[in-house]
Amino acid sequence: MENKFDITTLTNSELKDSIQKLGEKPFRAKQISEWLWQKGASSFDEMTSLSKNLREKLELNFKIPAIKIAQIQKSSDGTMKLAFELVDGEFVESVLIPDRDASTEAPNRATACISTQVGCKLGCAFCATGKMKFRRNLTSYEIFRQVVSLKSLANDNFSVDLSNIVLMGMGEPLLNYDNTLDAIDIITSPKGFAMSPRRITLSTIGVPNAIRKLADEKVRFNLAVSIHTATNLKRSALMPFNKTAPLENLAEAVEYFHEKTGSRVTFEYLILKNFNDSLKDAETFAKFCRIVPCKVNIIDYNPTENSQFEKTTPARLRSFAELLEGKNMIVNVRRSRGDDIAAACGQLANKKNN
Repeated sequence: MENKFDITTLTNSELKDSIQKLGEKPFRAKQISEWLWQKGASSFDEMTSLSKNLREKLELNFKIPAIKIAQIQKSSDGTMKLAFELVDGEFVESVLIPDRDASTEAPNRATACISTQVGCKLGCAFCATGKMKFRRNLTSYEIFRQVVSLKSLANDNFSVDLSNIVLMGMGEPLLNYDNTLDAIDIITSPKGFAMSPRRITLSTIGVPNAIRKLADEKVRFNLAVSIHTATNLKRSALMPFNKTAPLENLAEAVEYFHEKTGSRVTFEYLILKNFNDSLKDAETFAKFCRIVPCKVNIIDYNPTENSQFEKTTPARLRSFAELLEGKNMIVNVRRSRGDDIAAACGQLANKKNN
């Protein structure tokens, strides 16, 4: 039976101690760390700056979790969806979204949409992932490896680097708090990809105690909170977690976050036909948004299997957005990308996990 230690779970000091116990110089730990977190090596054989003898020692004593790309799908709009098979046979999905220069039509940016859990326990009515069973949290390394793969895919397919990362895939990031923040630390660290935190957005259903914890840690990445309706009755029907953490509690946590960090929060609003798309809904939402300086993303609905919801009409969506804009709010309407391969917001649910 294999009894190797997962090297990705070691801190820098633990790695240095482990390398010395193998009879190697401490500086080798830095080289190994660079291979793991900067160059994205997935095996010890790839660490070619290390001696063959050291690589054999590492292979004998340690393991790097195998995370394999099981499937790649490409949408008609260029969006790519990856299914990853994890070491325990579970599957998780993530998405690469290219943007094109308006004048040349050449790709000039790429956004990675990353998952943090296998499945989700929150059961939001509009979300395919919410209809799955919750399997487990992803480790920080499993979150990081999605970024490595999508970064490579962006380079190979579009000749661009990742411009942004959004933690908007499968699962609720704040219910996997430590691993999610550890992964962000690696991605933003000079020992990792040195990506600016301002290019990373964490999207959450709104977990008040975790948002307060983010505030106390004075995180520098962007926070997006899914509101979708500003009345508790409707929000509880759409998002059962609202019964545990109603809008009043969420508002207090968001205010605290802004007070501590000074960051503008993004409120996300999934607009649904004849459910939350009236001008009265818009007025109620606009009133809620006054709690902090914010931006608003209105999200077009992406159909999921056996859903009770439908897209709103273009006219109602336009009227909703115009009412908010008339109140001097920053409003962006996010159109569907990759919906033909079930890669759009709310559609991720690897069939192999169902």
